[in-house]
Amino acid sequence: MFNIEQELKKLPNKPGVYIMHDKDDKIIYVGKAISLKNRVRQYFRKNNKTKRIENMVSLIDHFEYIVTDNESEALILECNLIKKNMPKFNVLLKDDKTYPYIKVNVKEKYPDVYITRRILNDGAKYFGPYASAGAAKEMVDFIKSKFKIRQCKSFKFKDRPCLNYHIKKCAAPCMNYISEEEYQEQINQIINLLSGKTSVVVKQLEQEMKEASKKLDFEKAAYLRDKKLAIEKISYEKQKVSNLSENDIDVIGLARNELRVCIEVFFVRNSKMVGREHYFLENFEDETDKEILSDFMKQYYMNNLVIPHKIMLKEEIEDKQLLEESLAKKMGRNIEIKSPQKGEKLRLVEMAEKNAKITLENTEREKYSIVNELKKVLSMDKLPRKIESYDISNLSGQYVVAAMCVLQDGQVKKNLSRTFKIKTVLGQDDPKCMQEVITRRLKHSLENPNGGFGELPDAIFVDGGITQMRAAKEAMAVYNLNIPLYGMVKDDKHTTKALIDENRKELKLSERLMNTITYFQDCVHEKAIGYHRKLRGKDITKSKLDDIAGIGPAKKKALLKHFGSVQKIKEAQVEEIAKVPGINNKLAAAIKEQIF
Repeated sequence: MFNIEQELKKLPNKPGVYIMHDKDDKIIYVGKAISLKNRVRQYFRKNNKTKRIENMVSLIDHFEYIVTDNESEALILECNLIKKNMPKFNVLLKDDKTYPYIKVNVKEKYPDVYITRRILNDGAKYFGPYASAGAAKEMVDFIKSKFKIRQCKSFKFKDRPCLNYHIKKCAAPCMNYISEEEYQEQINQIINLLSGKTSVVVKQLEQEMKEASKKLDFEKAAYLRDKKLAIEKISYEKQKVSNLSENDIDVIGLARNELRVCIEVFFVRNSKMVGREHYFLENFEDETDKEILSDFMKQYYMNNLVIPHKIMLKEEIEDKQLLEESLAKKMGRNIEIKSPQKGEKLRLVEMAEKNAKITLENTEREKYSIVNELKKVLSMDKLPRKIESYDISNLSGQYVVAAMCVLQDGQVKKNLSRTFKIKTVLGQDDPKCMQEVITRRLKHSLENPNGGFGELPDAIFVDGGITQMRAAKEAMAVYNLNIPLYGMVKDDKHTTKALIDENRKELKLSERLMNTITYFQDCVHEKAIGYHRKLRGKDITKSKLDDIAGIGPAKKKALLKHFGSVQKIKEAQVEEIAKVPGINNKLAAAIKEQIF
């Protein structure tokens, strides 16, 4: 058996990663440390831990650790383990969006330039992200119209050039009409252009123009001139829409409320704002902004193959130097993490924070206002962030089941719903069933507040009137609990009519709140009915084959497929039954004997 106190004494005073497991051996937290001995011990000592860490520690059954040579290696390992295991108490980025990048596959003999949303560690050069696929396509189209690189997706040598060569859109490397060195020179110019080094490209084109003119190759000189003018034009247009002095940065802003944290990332490329993205994090109300940003940036950038030269945010984060060093090592160049104090850079960070706040307000407004309205209507002291509803379903006292649904922060979370088989009540007695179900549910949270049911709800809604509410009240009395309780009453047409309190008083609801509660009641009712039908359906499809040892679902299916019905199996001879795949003579004889 794992003895935490004994294992704490064995911890080495070395850098590494520690991994916390619960009793089911599931990884619930991954962290790094300069000293494993000092860091891991802190979790099990009485100090001012946050609520989230207290909850995590209460679930720890055992831990393990991996020693590394230095803290930088520990940081990389920590990020990899978080990404792989998705521990519930770490900051997790669940965003699945992909953004358009321009890829130059420089590892090929004759590289292509195209749009991709997959960033691979393949040695290619990636530029972006772009604000939209349209913006990226516009740039690729410009490149392919001004540079005679290949247009085909797959490159192979041919016996004659394609149409793109004849219309002067490609130099036909497939025919060896252009040398590898000349082609690579064009690719270098494209890379400089995508990197924002337009002045370098323009100077090079001017030099080539002069050389072509000296050789009296006026057609080539005119082509180079047109290319130069086009590049100068897009460079000028870029300058008109941007006055940013930085040309390759990410700007990070954070905003938070009682429910969530929003982190906004602005992408500035080639001195131009090209896009932005936001991420939402929950259950971090007692963590500081610095702690949240530090965890976010480690996971966001250590798992990213495209990282800008500079990252700007308002406050200096924990592990700043370590993260800079690790990212620099990963990219092979310096990466700066800055917290500007004045000027346009500070204004840019403030703009990111302002947008994070607006994004948070816009996405939270509807559900936050519902939770706020519920708080007033239910006369509660705190926000009813978690409300549970219950319903009973049966058919003349048979297949008696119950269902629970959860309204979390104003939204029905179907993944949190649960179903119950009634165990102690015989016949049709909905109040007794309600009492049993709520008793069982409360017991789950009291014994394991971080288990599958989570913490106790802020309020309980039961499907039905005062009788159901009294039953729920008796269940709470078993544990000396006094959770606010309400009844969802229906009319003769089985439509939600009202929400009543324990004094049978109907609460005054707005149309929006009435619609929310109606949907909530419909969800729990459908969940209960669905589970009831599932159990009844299982019994209907049950046959005498289910009681025969050695007959599982696969063999049962094979037998019914072969004969068509249980009756036909009864009428068959043992030899015929033994012909079914998976059925031997001994099992066929057992079937024939027991199926009568």
